[in-house]
Amino acid sequence: MAMMFRSEEMALCQMFIQPEAAYTSVSELGETGAVQFRDLNADVNAFQRKFVSEVRRCDEMERKLRYVEGEVKKDSVQIPECSVDDWPRAPNPREIIDLEARLEKTENEILELSQNAVNLKSNYLELTELKHVLERTQSFFFEQEVIVSTDGAKSNLIAEDPTAAQSRGRLGFVAGVIQREKMPGFERMLWRISRGNIFLRQVELEDPLEDPATGNEIFKTVFVAFFQGEQLKARIKKVCTGYHVSLYPCPSSGSERTEMVKGVCTRLEDLKMVLNQTQDHRSIVLATVAKELFNWRIMVKKMKAIYHTLNLFNMDVTKKCLIGECWVPVPDLPKVQKALSDGSAAVGSTIPSFLNVIDTNEAPPTYNRTNKFTRGFQNLIDAYGIASYREANPALYTIITFPFLFGIMFGDLGHGMIMALFGLWMVTGEKKLGARKSTNEIWNIFFGGRYIILLMGLFSMYTGFVYNDIFSKSMNIFGSAWSINYNTSTVMSNKDLTLNPGSIDYHTDIYPVGLDPVWQLATNKIIFLNSYKMKLSIIFGVVHMIFGVCMSVVNHNFFRKRVSIVLEFLPQIIFLVLLFAYMVFMMFMKWVAYTAKTDYQPRTPGCAPSVLIMFINMMLFKNTEPFHGCDEFMFSGQNEVQRTFVFISLLCIPWMLLGKPFYLMFKRKHASPTPIPNNGDVHQAGDSNHAASPKPHDSHDDEPMAEIFIHQAIHTIEYVLSTVSHTASYLRLWALSLAHAQLSEVLWNMVLSMGLKQTSYKGAIMLYFVFGAWSLFTLAILVMMEGLSAFLHTLRLHWVEFMSKFYEGLGYGFQPFSFKLIIDSDEDLE
Repeated sequence: MAMMFRSEEMALCQMFIQPEAAYTSVSELGETGAVQFRDLNADVNAFQRKFVSEVRRCDEMERKLRYVEGEVKKDSVQIPECSVDDWPRAPNPREIIDLEARLEKTENEILELSQNAVNLKSNYLELTELKHVLERTQSFFFEQEVIVSTDGAKSNLIAEDPTAAQSRGRLGFVAGVIQREKMPGFERMLWRISRGNIFLRQVELEDPLEDPATGNEIFKTVFVAFFQGEQLKARIKKVCTGYHVSLYPCPSSGSERTEMVKGVCTRLEDLKMVLNQTQDHRSIVLATVAKELFNWRIMVKKMKAIYHTLNLFNMDVTKKCLIGECWVPVPDLPKVQKALSDGSAAVGSTIPSFLNVIDTNEAPPTYNRTNKFTRGFQNLIDAYGIASYREANPALYTIITFPFLFGIMFGDLGHGMIMALFGLWMVTGEKKLGARKSTNEIWNIFFGGRYIILLMGLFSMYTGFVYNDIFSKSMNIFGSAWSINYNTSTVMSNKDLTLNPGSIDYHTDIYPVGLDPVWQLATNKIIFLNSYKMKLSIIFGVVHMIFGVCMSVVNHNFFRKRVSIVLEFLPQIIFLVLLFAYMVFMMFMKWVAYTAKTDYQPRTPGCAPSVLIMFINMMLFKNTEPFHGCDEFMFSGQNEVQRTFVFISLLCIPWMLLGKPFYLMFKRKHASPTPIPNNGDVHQAGDSNHAASPKPHDSHDDEPMAEIFIHQAIHTIEYVLSTVSHTASYLRLWALSLAHAQLSEVLWNMVLSMGLKQTSYKGAIMLYFVFGAWSLFTLAILVMMEGLSAFLHTLRLHWVEFMSKFYEGLGYGFQPFSFKLIIDSDEDLE
């Protein structure tokens, strides 16, 4: 059970592995995920390490895998995946050669298929364009043409067939296909080089063509340019080359064009059949590859991770042993030793691997074991700061306190039920939802905190039941303890009618659980709830802070700083209890002592003193004149008790301020010289007595006394002021609870009541739309926005008001060498 309250005990280990067993041993360690390696070659360039060539081989295999995977996805072939338990293990050195050969063969085969497909599609595109040129330009040769005048200054219209003109050698033409977006610039360029002496006809192709290389759609235009002279022809061809125009031969005779179209169509049909056969063969090859692609990717990633880890090892002077250092949780030492033994046995090594524990003063990493339920709560704590090594872990208590404080602010049975159902849906379907691996960051945050959402919803339902509030309405489950002893006419006509709890209007039996539903109808409902929820906020806040201060005792005792219990904890808890816990005590005494049915006049509700005014007078040593016939204090001798409490609390301030510095000063004057520890001591693995010993995370052994006095002064001022500000900060529980209840009531009265008040048949239709709007606003504003607001305020109460009392958060996280973590992180980056 102790492991639940603080991080795992860690040990710094040194392992000695034979080179032939290094690969398999590290592979076994990656499967266990219980080791964090240290870099023993920090001063060596990454390109000069021993296994850099193997890492490059893995990079090359990853490149091939990315290419193959891209081709598979391009053809929309499904890549089957498997669960973590079915992942393949890292291949042994012999299998690596076979895997490289298979990847090389697969890449070359797909490259060849892709290149053949591109060539065939290029031929198909050229024949298709030629067909369009022959068909679309048929009409161009039977129209009137603009003939260039003899002086070249302007053009005259002549009624002459272009074919006949061409036959006399006076008119030539060029036909081709150009991309549609390039046509305007191409037309302007032809006009400039010919000074307007080119007759250009064009027609756009309605159906898009396919780019052979990318497969994207391209839109093109067929054109024919008529001109005079070979010099102009040469210029036109140069322009066509610059605009990447595809030029095609086009016979001038109509019969020749018709015959050529028939031949092109025949070739297109044959080529289309070859393309289909090629695509079918490509689909078969890619489908076969897709079945192995996931396993190949996992194996290559594991190989690369192993060689990266081996680069952290150091070679001994004899070049016959690899030496590595790593942090290992003490309970996992047998598991790590077994992994090393299995790695050596896998290659038949006769020399076993050794694992030794090293004594060290270095701060170990922090490792808190979590499961799918506690991981979300641990992430909330780690977001504030990773716990110092072996420091008390607040995540365990946060499992209860976080959803409970959230429920106080979000207390509504209906809204809490919506949130709980959403969390329950994610929890029950976590396997199915988790397998989708969504890239939506917001959804991943919700899914990661599914258990937090579920508990927040359940606690909100509980507090909503205590508040007797469901969508701003109350439930009369047990029957109200109030009764109206007036006739109907009196009740309806007298707006100032009040019910006296001291008379027959109130039964002796109080409402069993939560608020009496009659308060829903009372005009002083908000005044009553303000007082009720404000006091609850202070009560829970003070209890929460006292618990946080008491948690510091756990840290002081564990880190062997028991003197801090006397010099820090005692003055802190006394200061907090004598002032603010006393205020909470007076709240309970006021509830108990002042009742409506007592016959003693000074104990009536009208004589009940204000706890806030009484606390202010207590701090200022003042007195307030009570009402006529009432007592200023709740019990005899209260004034003397309060003055004593304030005096003792004031004494706690110099106690906190000077106690620890004077103790350290005295300790240093009388301290005897201590021997320097030998950090090179080595012990056999499994001896937990030599694990990393917990060192006080706020040790002041090396600090000068001036800094210690300054640090203690800051700490004291911060604590004294924070007790006041943190207590007031818990009033956010009351404020957000009141705001949530009022928003819910406004939404009911201003929206849903519009449909419920209708009496005609049109009200049913109106209620349908009004209910939709009310539901939308409820989910968007009251559940999502108010829920987010309450979540953030609850987070602040834990980070600042609670954890600041005992939590340092100065550690660094344990990052084990784990194949699962490495592969999952790579997939998140992709």
